[in-house]
Amino acid sequence: MQKDTQIFDLINKELQRQRNGIELIASENFTSLQVMEAMGTVPTNKYAEGYPGKRFYGGCEVIDEIETIAINRLKQIFNASWANVQPHSGAQANTAVFLACLKPGDKILGLNLSMGGHLTHGSPANFSGKNYQALFYGVKKDTGTVDYDQLEATALAEKPKLIICGASAYSRDWDYKRIREVADKIGALVLADIAHPAGLIAKGLLNDPFEHCHIVSSTTHKTLRGPRGGIIMLRHDFDNPFGVKDPKGNIRPMSALLDLAVFPGVQGGPLEHIIAAKAVSFGEILTDDYTAYAKKVISNAQAMATAFVKRGYDLISNGTDNHLMLIDLRNKNLTGKKAQETLDKAHITLNKNAVPFDDKSPFVTSGIRVGVPAVTTRGMQEEHMEPIVEMIDTVLTNTENVKQIEAVQEQVHRFMQQFPLYPGLG
Repeated sequence: MQKDTQIFDLINKELQRQRNGIELIASENFTSLQVMEAMGTVPTNKYAEGYPGKRFYGGCEVIDEIETIAINRLKQIFNASWANVQPHSGAQANTAVFLACLKPGDKILGLNLSMGGHLTHGSPANFSGKNYQALFYGVKKDTGTVDYDQLEATALAEKPKLIICGASAYSRDWDYKRIREVADKIGALVLADIAHPAGLIAKGLLNDPFEHCHIVSSTTHKTLRGPRGGIIMLRHDFDNPFGVKDPKGNIRPMSALLDLAVFPGVQGGPLEHIIAAKAVSFGEILTDDYTAYAKKVISNAQAMATAFVKRGYDLISNGTDNHLMLIDLRNKNLTGKKAQETLDKAHITLNKNAVPFDDKSPFVTSGIRVGVPAVTTRGMQEEHMEPIVEMIDTVLTNTENVKQIEAVQEQVHRFMQQFPLYPGLG
């Protein structure tokens, strides 16, 4: 078979882009080589619908071992009693949770997308907003932090079946205890979507959602630094609140409903090569090296936030507890779209993002989201955050100066030579 040089040349071009640029997209990271190696292996050839020991195909004895290791490692990381490692993405994981816990038209309560929430938490463009009656809480205008009083008032008035906590652009920790107290008043379930801070939660650096939330979902490719995919976990299994029974008349526990919601509910065959890579990354998370990495993510984020504030940038909530920060650019007379596109020219990658009480469209936005997981993986320390912010500031204050932007691009390339990415690859 002839090698597809057209595609492999483009893959190599992407490798060079990643090597030479500064990656500040908060939802991106760099896996280890062994995680990537696991993704490109023969489990991709195997159909394994079902779960370990209960497959619909033969020849799954080795696959069962791989998936069981992934499950057990994940349970160890989060002190969970049950886990499902099959969701293809975080969105698929949340879809399965909704399917297991809700009926079409049920009310859900999540953080408003325009204030840092996620598409799958009730956006009208998403399944969550199309199939369920979505209600929202926001953040306080003066502090940029979650308005728990608004959350409680809305919950008591509307009585949603599911309260969702978690975000895609929120830089502070969560009061899971308060949210659970509200949910208990109305008999609601609580889903913590920890896709962004999962790696920091895993190492005890942020509040533990498992203590208070019924169900926890996440991606595996952000701060967890694994392959792209999703997971669902329970610390404590519980009888489902819907009275669903098995053929013998026994109440099916929530873990069983969630398993059924993933397969056959929303997915067919699991991606066992990705599950193998998840298992590898989970093993990495259990090491002391990863603990040091997670701590460095937070210290780097706080150093970067300080550097931005020093230059007059308006950080939502005035700082960060986790791996990211959300910056309102209106005092700089810039849109998020303009900032993203101009920084791209200098090979500094981040994303435009709506800010609370934004007056611009989601396609333009007034802000940018900045994260440090990827640059921390590259080996950067707190002292490297200052020159990165200086380069960003130079670009954003010279958006029409082509020569200045080209000079920063060259500076970026020289700077990144200190932090090799996948040496020997490509």
